[in-house]
Formats: sequence, C-alpha cells, structure tokens
Amino acid sequence: MEVVEFRPEPEQFAWTFGGVAPIRRVRPGTVLRLWTEDAFCGRLRTTSDLPSSALMMPFVNPQTGPFYVEGAEPGDTLVLHLVDLTPARGWGASTTIPFFGGLTGTDRTATLQPPLPERTWIYEVDRSRGTVTFSALTSEFQLDLPMAPMLGTVGVAPAAYEARSALVPDRFGGNMDTPEMRAGVTCYLGVNVEGALFSIGDGHYRQGEGEACGTAVEGAMDVTLIVELVKGRAPLWPRLESDTHLITVGSSRPLEDAWRISQVEMVSWLSELYRLETLDSYQLLSQISEAPLANVVDVNYSALAKIAKAYLPPATAYDGLHRHLRELAAQIPTS
Repeated sequence: MEVVEFRPEPEQFAWTFGGVAPIRRVRPGTVLRLWTEDAFCGRLRTTSDLPSSALMMPFVNPQTGPFYVEGAEPGDTLVLHLVDLTPARGWGASTTIPFFGGLTGTDRTATLQPPLPERTWIYEVDRSRGTVTFSALTSEFQLDLPMAPMLGTVGVAPAAYEARSALVPDRFGGNMDTPEMRAGVTCYLGVNVEGALFSIGDGHYRQGEGEACGTAVEGAMDVTLIVELVKGRAPLWPRLESDTHLITVGSSRPLEDAWRISQVEMVSWLSELYRLETLDSYQLLSQISEAPLANVVDVNYSALAKIAKAYLPPATAYDGLHRHLRELAAQIPTS
C-alpha cells in the first residue's frame, strides 16, 4: 500500500477545476495524506476580521490538487474513499457576506434592500470533547456543537477543456457542500479528461443542510483518502456510497432542477443495480427516497437523493468497491 503525503504551499493552490496543471501523479490504490486550507485562506482569525477587508476575490476556496491519476481516461469512474477528516486548527470561522447567502438579496435575486451586515464568528475547537463552540456576538450565549467534519469541494476537471471556479458545483462535482461528504464515504465521479485531475478542499468542521448563510464552520483539514479507478461505467453526476446509504448529487439553478437531476441519477443507479425498467425505478424511488439539501447559496445549488440500503435487496455497487475500500482503510498505518 503506497502512502503519499502532500501539503501544498500557498502558491500551489488551485482556484479552479480544470485549466490547472497537475501538482502530482498518483496510481490507483494510492493512499493520500493531504492538508487543505479553509475557504478563507486562513485570513479570518478573529471576530474583527471581515471578509470585505481580509479576502481577495477570486482567491477564495483554495483547492489541494489537481492530482493526475494514472490510467484514467474519459468515460472512466474516479473513486475517492474518504478515510479520515481531522480538523487541523483549534478554531474555525463563519461569516455573513454582503449579497451572499440564502436569506438575503443577491446579485441574481436583486432587491432594493441594503445587504445584510457582514460579521465574523469564530468557533473554538475542543478536540478532546469533539465539539465546536458557537458564541453569539451580541450576548453571552454559547452553545457546544458536535464536530461533523466534511469536505465542501471534491471534483475532477470538467469536459471540453473548461475551467470552472472552485465556488461552482456541477456535473464534475466541485463545491457541492454536502455534509454527506464525510469520513467513511466513497465518492464516484465521471472522468472527463486524461488523468481525471481531481482536487479537494473547503473543509467544514460542521455545516447544517443548505448552508443557509453561505458559510459553514470553515477550517483547515487533514485528509486521508484512497484513490481508485473503475474503467468505464462513468456516472453522469456525482454518486456517494456509505455503509448505510446510496446518494446522488445534482447541481443547478433553480433548486428544483438540482433536485430533478439528483432524482434522475438515482433512478438510473437503481436501474443499473437491480435491472429495473425506468418507470419501476421511478416508482420505487418515490416511496423510499430522502431529499436533503446540500447548498442553496452557491453559483449552482446542490440537492441530494438518498436511499437507505436497508430498504433494498443486497447489491454490490461498482462490484462491492465501497466495502473493499472500507477494509483497506482499516489497514492503513497510523501517521
């Protein structure tokens, strides 16, 4: 088992999916130990640090990568199994940003109302208790919340030589911002270019469904993952598999189109797994699916279709690769 460690220097961050030369080549089966910077590039450290003065657009949401996967060709399936996500700092930051978020006027939903004030909240991390602490800015109210580390962005280079901002989720993955992208989950992405050119980043110490204000508890992350490759069989949209659920992700605007995409992708997956006719899969999906929101704030919104494996007959998605990777993960030597 080859274990590769990589910690990018600031000048090595990627800011787009596509349009960036690979930072490193890896073989399928490689274990990567990576570090990712937070979406604010570590510039928001106190409640007096505000986005308008501390951040520089478009240099937000830095990505670690891209990695060139040997043997990956368009039409293949890149497989990333998230083994471990560990907060790399003792604090995380969240903000309100003018004209950004789910409950404010935006550049696309234009109103005559002024923007909401920008604010910064700092969450203290208690590793021993596994918590982050919310502290109100205008009172003494505090609340300890359980940490739930996740990656906001996981993606490959888009097709047709496109370069897309690391703030955008789409068919290639990207900034999906789903709490389902956590340790123990396997992500399947369709390969669009030679080498796949995948990147990861945007660590969140926790995030509610929808990411309502536009930012989670953003923090640097130590990431361990396994890279694998399935020849052919590329999904049209990102798929996730956990021990308990099958999940598909759709990203678009308006929100109902993101929902539709996730539902259609799940219909296709059910048909593949159980050799069902499309309308039979559609009927089954209608009775057993959940539909969590990932984000309703990004350039494209992301919605999920989620089905509990407990409802389904045993099946082996991608020939049981998730189970195999879970077994391999248990054998990885501790750092």
